[in-house]
Formats: sequence, C-alpha cells, structure tokens
Amino acid sequence: MAGLGWASRVVNSIRGARGDGARRPGVGRLLSPRMADVARDYPSTGLTPRRLTAILHDADAGDVSQAMQLFEEMEEKDAHLYAVASKRRLALTGLPWTVASAADVVAGVDRSAADAAADYCRGVLARIETFDDVLQHLALALGRNIALAELVWDSGAEGLTLVDVLPVDFNRITFDALDRPRVLTAEHDREGVALLPNKFIVHSPHAVSGHPMCGGLLRATALVFLAKNLALKDWMIFAELFGMPVRIARYDASVTPEEKQEMLHMLETLGSNAAGVFSNAIELQFVEAGQGKAPPPYEDLCDFLNRETSKAWLGQTLTTETPGLGGSFGATKIHEEVRKDIRADDMRKEARTIRRDVLTPLTRLRFGSDAPVPYFQRELDVPRNLNEFTDVLDAAVNRLGVPVPLAWTRTALGIPAVADGEPVLGGANTSTNS
Repeated sequence: MAGLGWASRVVNSIRGARGDGARRPGVGRLLSPRMADVARDYPSTGLTPRRLTAILHDADAGDVSQAMQLFEEMEEKDAHLYAVASKRRLALTGLPWTVASAADVVAGVDRSAADAAADYCRGVLARIETFDDVLQHLALALGRNIALAELVWDSGAEGLTLVDVLPVDFNRITFDALDRPRVLTAEHDREGVALLPNKFIVHSPHAVSGHPMCGGLLRATALVFLAKNLALKDWMIFAELFGMPVRIARYDASVTPEEKQEMLHMLETLGSNAAGVFSNAIELQFVEAGQGKAPPPYEDLCDFLNRETSKAWLGQTLTTETPGLGGSFGATKIHEEVRKDIRADDMRKEARTIRRDVLTPLTRLRFGSDAPVPYFQRELDVPRNLNEFTDVLDAAVNRLGVPVPLAWTRTALGIPAVADGEPVLGGANTSTNS
C-alpha cells in the first residue's frame, strides 16, 4: 500500500475490516446544520509569521479549524490568488462529465453487466440536481488537500438508493492521532466521529504519504500570501505618508502663538479643502515627495509574489497577467501545455475518488460485490484540424473498416442530427442516413 494516498489507505482499511467492501450504510443524514458551520474567527486579521506558524502547527496536530478559515480568507483577500485558484478549478469543473461502462475502459469485462451498472449509476447521479455543486466543492481540495461530502441514502422497495450528496463544511473536519479524518457532530463537537463506510466522499488530490494537511496549494502559498499582505500594507502607508506633497509654511518672528496654531490647522486641512488664507508674513511651499529618488520596491515585490503564486497553482506564469513581463508565442504555448498536464492529473485524481467513493458503493449495493464498477470521466472538447480529422475518418472507415459511431462523428464535427423532414444541404456524398 506504499503507493496509495492516505485517503485511499483509510478507505481500504475500513473496507478490509468488513470484508466485501459493500457494507450497507445507514439511511438519512448523519450531519445536520449547526451554528458553528457559519461562525468565523478571521485568523488573517493581523496575521504575522509567528501566528501563521502556530496555525499550521495546530493543523498538523489535528485541529484544522483555524487553517481552514485562513485558507478561505486567503482567496477572499488576494485577487491574484483567487484568479489562479479559480482558473485551476474551472479547468476541471468546467468540463462535462459522464459515467462510462467498465467494458469500454477495460478489456475482458462482461458487457451486459458493465452496461447495466453504468446505466444505473448514470441515472442515479442524473437525479441528484446538486451533484455538480458537490464536484465544485470537492475541487476546493486542490487548495486544502481534503474535501468531504456526505452520501445520503434512502431505503425503498429496490433496496438502498442514493438520493442526495451534501458538501461537508471544512470547519467540521478534524483528525485523530493517526491522521485519519473525522467529522464533528452536535453530539461530538470536539473529537468528532469516524467516517462511516459508504457514507462519505473523501477527496485528497495531493498527499501521497504523511499528514493530509501537507500538500495543499493554499498551504504552499500561505507564506507568499503573508508576504504580499505585509508588502501591500507598507505600500499603502507609504502612499499615505509620501504620496502627497509636503506642505510647509514659513513665518517671521512677529507671528503670535495663536496665529501659529491657526496656521497649523489650515495646513492640516489644506489637503482636503485645497484652499487656504495666509498673511503676507507667511510663505507657503509644496515639496513633491520622492523627487530625485528611486521608487519604492513594493510593486516589484508584489509582482514577484504573484508570479510565485501562479507557478504553484498553474505550473507557469505566461497564461496569467504579469505586467512588464514578455514572452514569445512559443513559450506561451509551452506554458499552456504545462497547464494541460496539470488538468489531466486533476482529472485522473477526481475520477479515482468518484469511482471509489460513489460508483463503487452504488454498484456493489445494487448488483453485488462482483459487479463491474463503471468509471467517472471528464469529456475534453479537443479542437481538431478539419482536414486532419477527415483524413483520419476516411482512413478508419474506408480503408481499415473501423466502425465509427455516427453520433460521435457529429459531435466531433459540431453538426447536429437531422430532424425528420428537415431540409438539408446537398453534396456529392449526401446520405439519407441522419
């Protein structure tokens, strides 16, 4: 089991204890809404290096509440981080998904049994209107390295049926002494309860070994967020103190203390009023800030930290906005390919989680432990060169005799099916087959 992630090891250990991996879960919801789910402590307020270290140490010890709240605030307060995190997640969740028969993926599988299982799972998930929302919630694990969702079962004439899937608030996650995830309930709001078999989706896309809180991209960029936050604060202070010209008034010895005080008050309000009245005994002067000096390094520092964030989330920088940086078209294409590799890896990990925690219990509870489990897949809309595509299609159909589904061909070409009696364009190879 050395090559398995910690989430897979936890699930497999649970299943090994019960033998067949198809233990019947309880019906209804285990987790009910609670006030603590909406409470926030805002740990990013006044965040310091020492405080950040303490939050991460607490997370490693199993208390992840402050870390989860900090991760949520990081995206809310850093526009660049929000942009790259959303781009990473949308590259995955923006794709359509399907449930594929095991016979279409693995050779030697009973076609009828595999298709029956795939049709059943496909129908169950289609009836759950919020399943796409759950997939978006699970995608948040890219930053936090863990996301949970509860499977809600109901008992009917045909046995247990999955009727809903509900995201689990990150504030309800905790860990035991062996780094196994638990969920907090109203009755167990400190130590939580163990994850029941066939009851939860556990998505952990990064950690292969070690503590599950290590490996998330938000943790990897937490120090960058802190450094940028401190730089922005200093930048704002600098702009307030030195961005405006300094107002200086010189007076002669005949000015009384009362006149001096009145003059100081007028200087203080001069910036907002933009007008003032002074006697001939007073000389007023404006000194521009920063004359003859190099600009402060805050903007360059923030740009550098933004690039570091982009590298962590997207593996590159040229597909994000980086003012002042140039790049050739070829370099941009290479960086885009790096991003596609990351997306492909995210797709594989998501598919593995959904197949393990959703499709497997659906199949085994309905068809038995020997039934072939279908596969969860994201569908890529691959842009094609029309000439290359038609050449390949011609070779496959006319020279090699490979059967090609007409529906797939129409989808690849972007041509809808012809309705009965609908006028069509004619051509040399026009066929009545629609």
